Amino acid sequence: MRARTILLVGPTGSGKTPLGALLERKGLCGRRCRHFDFGAELRRAAASPSPPGFTAADLGVIRRSLETGALFEDSEFPVAVKIFRRFAASARAGRGGLIVLNGFPRHAGQARDLDDLIAVEGVVLLEAGAEVVAERIRRDTEGDRRCRRDDSPDGIRKKVETFRERTLPLVAHYAAQGAWVARIEVAADSTAADHYGVLSERCGGAA
Repeated sequence: MRARTILLVGPTGSGKTPLGALLERKGLCGRRCRHFDFGAELRRAAASPSPPGFTAADLGVIRRSLETGALFEDSEFPVAVKIFRRFAASARAGRGGLIVLNGFPRHAGQARDLDDLIAVEGVVLLEAGAEVVAERIRRDTEGDRRCRRDDSPDGIRKKVETFRERTLPLVAHYAAQGAWVARIEVAADSTAADHYGVLSERCGGAA
């Protein structure tokens, strides 16, 4: 049975992780949510010398992605799927619940590989230009950027470029499959609560 999901899409620093955490706490449209933060799962795996179920080669792939910002390519994607399967097996969103996908999938090739594993009901697009992203990260608007080694100016620039070229097309990919799309404009000082309020309007309020 495919996991029922919604996908958070936005450039680095746009607020995906705080919004995902808020959705897990409050739910959406009366449905319970579990937040799958792929980046956090990668960092958790990389911090362990030998996480259960992962080979040394798996850890090499994970650490390279974290160090360079590179996306998982086809030959490496089974490692990402392994991480998600472990999460989904432990996630208990309940009947009619949703898994909130944050950072997974990252491009259309990955999306096609996940067709038998996930059903994406909706896409939340957090829209933020490069200047807004840079200012949000400088301010640490949501308080979630501490100790992020990949937040150098060059690292941010590369991730924003990769997002525009490879991740943003996911919105059209899933819209073509019938998923709803919620576009939320992100400001330098807007918060997860602000974004959640906009998102919840589509169903008359979610609490």
